[in-house]
Amino acid sequence: MPIDDFALFPRTSRRAFLRTSALGLAGAACSTAAWPLAAQEPGERPARPDGVEVLNPRGRVPVSLIIDDSTCLVNMGHFCMPQFAEAWPDRQDYQKPWQTFPREIPDSFVRKFGEWCRDHGVKGKYSVVPYPACVGWLDRDLPGWSKRQLDESLALVRDFLAPDWDFHPEMVSHTWVIDTKTGRPYEERSPRFMENWAWTDGKSVDQLADYMSYALRILKNVGLSCEGITTPGGFGNRVLNELSQATLEACRDVYQTEIPHYFRHLYTDERSVAPRVEYASGLDGGRPQCVVSIIGCTGDWFGGWDGTTPGSVDQFITQDLRHGRLPDVIARGEPAVLVCHWPGIYYNGDELGFNIFKQVVERLDAGFDNLVWMKLSEIARYWAAKELTRIARAGDQIVLEAPFACAGFTLRAAAEAGSQPRLELDGKPARLKRVERLSDLAGGTWFAGDSHATLCFDLPRGTSQVSLA
Repeated sequence: MPIDDFALFPRTSRRAFLRTSALGLAGAACSTAAWPLAAQEPGERPARPDGVEVLNPRGRVPVSLIIDDSTCLVNMGHFCMPQFAEAWPDRQDYQKPWQTFPREIPDSFVRKFGEWCRDHGVKGKYSVVPYPACVGWLDRDLPGWSKRQLDESLALVRDFLAPDWDFHPEMVSHTWVIDTKTGRPYEERSPRFMENWAWTDGKSVDQLADYMSYALRILKNVGLSCEGITTPGGFGNRVLNELSQATLEACRDVYQTEIPHYFRHLYTDERSVAPRVEYASGLDGGRPQCVVSIIGCTGDWFGGWDGTTPGSVDQFITQDLRHGRLPDVIARGEPAVLVCHWPGIYYNGDELGFNIFKQVVERLDAGFDNLVWMKLSEIARYWAAKELTRIARAGDQIVLEAPFACAGFTLRAAAEAGSQPRLELDGKPARLKRVERLSDLAGGTWFAGDSHATLCFDLPRGTSQVSLA
């Protein structure tokens, strides 16, 4: 997400603004009654029988890392600062000595970070700004770097990072709004034509989808696959209905994405941070659709958006492993989605944010054995299946009608002691192995509780059946 405050509200901190501006309850409830203030619409929801519950994947709590303000080579902290200052010349936080910041975040650091994350099972989302701060186009040229350097940087993202990270455009430039007809920034230099601030006010679904599609096509041109988008700053904040629908329209248009998702909100208060499955429709037909809002649960407590604000590991999780934001969210069973900015992770070459992140992961590993790192697209897919799969029960028989497939689908149902679950997926029997501990659940296994059975399997689209006799 975005840079520090929304300058539309210059006396309000970014975090405080996010707390008060994002409308609605975020839980995984299955009726519109759970969304009394929501700007976005949940859409269709199937009925659910008593005694059957869809749990988190493998009965674990998803964890993910959102990396914003990242791209190839360009240090957005260096290049964004003077452009923000041009739009807001009186803002002291945009008067930092950007000339002393490195202009590049080198690929050697990208590889170092990616290797460490892979070794520790970390997954998440990595923004790739297509026209970073108007420096140059990733599908054309990046002035200040050779074509070979740009191609090698893109290959590193495309070939090395892809298994562990989703890629999002963070709109087009993350600074000035681009005229999609000319490919040039609009002439006016004010917050009204900054992507981070007021340009989206009053825009329609089609206008927003056109802009998002423009960004997505640039990344498609360089061979990157995208299933979602990230909003910079206040982009879309006053047109949340339209933002959600435009994400669905743009991702399906450019990439034919089955389950588009987006990152717009983060909450650091008591509100739910469960993903919101929005605009679900066509669940009983051949063309189901929905869009998923992924919600961050932390502020950037690593190194700030520009790499000048040192953070603290204790804000995430304290040394005793019991306090901090992450244990609170994990205790609720909701996805713990951390949020950072790439310049703050690099921290102008000192890697302060990266070192804080390492400590966070080490403390999570020491304090919890029920976590699973997931990409945002994996979380979005699971929540779509979790909320939109139709479930019916008659005696010992449970029938599932899934509009979307997902891995690690985990179902708990009331069952008599001694029952032996049997599973049929897409008309074919599927083997289930019994495990002795709930924490050992994986695809194709089940666990016997005192009065229930918990099954974990890869759910196909269409009809599946469970027998608990």
